[in-house]
Amino acid sequence: MPINQGKGWTFNTVADLYEKIRPGYPDELYQALFSYAPLDTFRCALEIGIGAGQATPPVLETGCSLTAVEYGDQLAQLCRKKFGEHPRFSVVTGKFEDAGLPEDSFDLVYSASAFHWIPEEIGYPKVFRILKSGGAFARFANHPYQAKDNPALFEEIQRAYAEYYYPYYKKRQGKLSEYTEEQAAARAAIADKYGFADTQYVLFHRVRTLSAAEYRALIGTYSDHITIERSIRERFFDTIEDTINRHGGIIRIFDTIDMQLARKP
Repeated sequence: MPINQGKGWTFNTVADLYEKIRPGYPDELYQALFSYAPLDTFRCALEIGIGAGQATPPVLETGCSLTAVEYGDQLAQLCRKKFGEHPRFSVVTGKFEDAGLPEDSFDLVYSASAFHWIPEEIGYPKVFRILKSGGAFARFANHPYQAKDNPALFEEIQRAYAEYYYPYYKKRQGKLSEYTEEQAAARAAIADKYGFADTQYVLFHRVRTLSAAEYRALIGTYSDHITIERSIRERFFDTIEDTINRHGGIIRIFDTIDMQLARKP
């Protein structure tokens, strides 16, 4: 399974926008997570890649001790301020791969839309080491698919990508598809290779409706969009925003959220 490397720093450059526009996760996800890995005031959790804290409040509300690791210093500082009233919350600034974390110490380690930045052969063994026996690892991510209900809008947006995005990265434009259950199952099976047990996965779905301006802001937080040269990026974003406005001014995003769960024996 391919791993995205090299652009994790980009989110730190748009920390405030990231907090404003990136979505959180559905309540049903946390119900499933806490059923698998109960948390209370006696337990300790670690969040890998806290970002702007989209996945953090439900964990803090359990009363557990929560340590977060965040590569971006602006994002780390944002979360210190955002969750500063919680005395058992702390943020370590740096990469998870480099962070000095005690072994056999956490009841839950989780990562929301961030674990794919870490090489598999480094991330899974380290998570295994820092978990207590019986502790759980949860990784979850959102996979958006835009304008499924509006084929004409979808096709015009793809033409904008063909004009700006793919030539910039010297890539061929492939056919897009929604995230599948088979992909979720394959991702869950990775943990088995590193000694985890009781591996499982679950999928959640939702639909978001955004205005043209909101969608422009959203794609402005995507790592591979941020790194496009500014003048090209602005023309690209102008084209997409204008396209949405010509098709009624809104775009619906069909999200598939997958969560993989695994336990340290």
